[in-house]
Amino acid sequence: MAKLELIATAAFGLEAVVAKELKELGYADQMVENGRVTFAGDEEAICRTNLWLRSADRVLVKVGEFAATTFDELFEQTKALPWPDWLPADAEFPVDGKSVKSKLFSVSDCQAIVKKAIVEKMKEKYGKDWFEETGGRYKIEVGLLKDRATLTIDTSGAGLHKRGYRELTAKAPLRETLAAAMVRLSNWPADRVLADPFCGSGTIPVEAALLALNIAPGLKRRFAAEKWPVISERLWRNAREEAKSAIVQDRQLRIIGTDIDEKVLSLARHHARKAGVDKHIHFQQMPFTKLRSRYEYGFIICNPPYGERLGDVRQAEAIYKDMRSVFDGLPTWSFFVLSSHLGFEKILGRPADKKRKLYNGRLQCNYYMYRGPQPQPQSKKESQ
Repeated sequence: MAKLELIATAAFGLEAVVAKELKELGYADQMVENGRVTFAGDEEAICRTNLWLRSADRVLVKVGEFAATTFDELFEQTKALPWPDWLPADAEFPVDGKSVKSKLFSVSDCQAIVKKAIVEKMKEKYGKDWFEETGGRYKIEVGLLKDRATLTIDTSGAGLHKRGYRELTAKAPLRETLAAAMVRLSNWPADRVLADPFCGSGTIPVEAALLALNIAPGLKRRFAAEKWPVISERLWRNAREEAKSAIVQDRQLRIIGTDIDEKVLSLARHHARKAGVDKHIHFQQMPFTKLRSRYEYGFIICNPPYGERLGDVRQAEAIYKDMRSVFDGLPTWSFFVLSSHLGFEKILGRPADKKRKLYNGRLQCNYYMYRGPQPQPQSKKESQ
């Protein structure tokens, strides 16, 4: 199989998480940049990374990169790339674009020039003057950054956050990719209880269960590259069989999702069933202030209202104040809270052990991490 240059795109702040996931899959030859991890792989890697990456947005094939300060340079160097190696004669190949700090700032013009250059290259290969574009979809992007053009093809189709289990959403939903990253950044051990007291439609509990059971997040969906002749059906079949055989069948989990709104809890239960993890999650209607546990050690991972899109700032601040007493009642637990409120630590009355800048959609947030003590051997409560 051919050695390829591939790109896993990621929301800002999640690049290191995606890089770690790629290393765990065996792709250690990589370069981490803002919003992306470039790595070496082959056709099989396209299948495996689409199926397995939990925190990445998309997997792209990098077709070429070059300096371009004029439209002629953009046209000629795009045309010189091996497009027919990827695109069959019936390929549907829309072109998107973006330009940052580049002389070629007109995105629409750059898109049109790249499209024309690819068509000219295809004419040479296939001896045709017109392409119907009725076959598989090959979404191409021309990205210009500081006068360097990068040409890619999207292998994923729908973003990787679309796992296939969340058909219905509550207000201000948390993306599956961010929820998975929050769980990974917490270093939650699967033998410990995990609670999300603002679980909404269930994304954090479901992603935690998928991770703990080693279920590939893309196992129940399809990808654009599955319709590409250049990647054989055998590779996709083998990758899916590998993923199915890797599922942990006999692990007992203690994952709890609570919310004050019974309507969103019905969505959460539905999503857990769709994801195949409903047996591992207990959902319950309960106000946050009532949260208690008989377990001595546990994790709270949550995305409470910010006062940005749900409720108002005062309501959010009231919740943060309530966290003081709830957290005080669980002195040996670890807490991980995503919030856009810059005064979160002050309101809580405790500085975080660590915080990390993340983005929930376009909203800049901090992920506040409070790590509890390590469990003592043969903890009485924990063994009950």
